[in-house]
Amino acid sequence: MVDQQHTRIPQLGLLIVILCSVLVAFVAYPRMPERMGSHWNAQGIVDGYLSRFWGVFTLPLITLFLGVLFILIPRFDPKGKNIEEFRNYFEGFGLVIGLFLLYLYILTLLWNVGVQIHLLPLLAPAFGVLYFYIGILLEHSLMNWSIGIRTPWTLSSDSVWKKTHKFGGLLFKIAGVIAFLGYFFSAYTLLLILAPIILFAFLTIVYSYREYQRENGTKSHKNN
Repeated sequence: MVDQQHTRIPQLGLLIVILCSVLVAFVAYPRMPERMGSHWNAQGIVDGYLSRFWGVFTLPLITLFLGVLFILIPRFDPKGKNIEEFRNYFEGFGLVIGLFLLYLYILTLLWNVGVQIHLLPLLAPAFGVLYFYIGILLEHSLMNWSIGIRTPWTLSSDSVWKKTHKFGGLLFKIAGVIAFLGYFFSAYTLLLILAPIILFAFLTIVYSYREYQRENGTKSHKNN
């Protein structure tokens, strides 16, 4: 009963985030310009626009879609029973993504009504939290086909999956701390957000391959 109650907390939190996004959209719509800035380059200069309707409702619709997706994934994943074992962390991830999108949404709306903000440094702490939580999720995840470090080697061995996700979880936490620092070093914000996550993702793939080779080499040696 306690586990079920805990599971409902992130579900309820994500529902509140979705409702807040929709409410903000309807309140903000009349106040937005006909063409809304929707994409910014590394220098913080807008280089992409959307019509008012799509500028206001795209992110709330994406958040709604993700909410539905997080409900469906455990039901359709062939290893859905494994997801049930870490469902609190899985649904917590949905809530963290929802909050990330709501934060991004509010920042873009503020920019479009004339508030002078540089989006990228303000997003650095949000990326930091997102990456750090992904690290927590990885450390607690069991083998599944929907979320995690899904390489041919992790999906072929439970032990390789566990070792890789423990290793990857630590790296993603470190990436979160580095990304957070992007708020204080605005000249390097994009680098601090992207470079560690690309490097660490590559390292986890290499690590999973090496662990699989080591495991199978050990098995072959024992059989001989």
